[in-house]
Amino acid sequence: MNSWNFALNRSLQVLKKLSLILVATHIWLASSAIAASSEDKRAADAYRQEGLSYRQQARFSEAIAALQKSVELDPQNTEGRVILGWTQHLAQQNDKAARSLWEAIYRSPRSLTAFNAIGIVYLVRGDLPQSVMLHSWAAILKNDNEIAHYNLSLAYQRLQQYDLAIAYAQKAMELEPSNPHPFVAKAIAIWTSGDQNKAKQIFREAVAIDARYRSSEFLTFLNEAGFSNEQIQTAKAVLASL
Repeated sequence: MNSWNFALNRSLQVLKKLSLILVATHIWLASSAIAASSEDKRAADAYRQEGLSYRQQARFSEAIAALQKSVELDPQNTEGRVILGWTQHLAQQNDKAARSLWEAIYRSPRSLTAFNAIGIVYLVRGDLPQSVMLHSWAAILKNDNEIAHYNLSLAYQRLQQYDLAIAYAQKAMELEPSNPHPFVAKAIAIWTSGDQNKAKQIFREAVAIDARYRSSEFLTFLNEAGFSNEQIQTAKAVLASL
């Protein structure tokens, strides 16, 4: 059994229990929910679009206020809660983001976007075992989910489980070969596992995809792609060795 399948199988029993809890909560919420009126849904959609517009301008306080109104008007709309949670994450309000995304998951236990988002929230705030569990479930929900595999690579590298980090990065590379991020993730996992020559080879592939990765200064922006500060420094060390 390869490392990637082993990782999924190892998480499966825990994830089955999580699924049962979420489904039970979903049933309870559905039975007690009051459907929004057509008028409220239209108003909620208008607030949602307003919030997205503010978010695009990086006006996060106004975006969050509008998106909260949208959720209040149409509380059963999973997409609205995911958009609110992700906006809170972008505003670095990760505790609030996690609460919003869990509320979305309770209402829709198979929401791939919600699990992808909350897995990233836990990854960024350093709760690595929780991030692994959530992204593993997202990978089970959709096997070709590049986001989940890529973030699992970042989480396992920080947990010093380098074989798993490499395996998940490789899967993400295969799913999205035009994205340099999984290549960098694999390079740093290999580098920290001790194989510097192989790491340099993989990093050159990332540079071939996007020449901006030749710049150490540009690598600082990997924090926006889920890399920790330590991982960014490792990426810079790989680059400096080329």
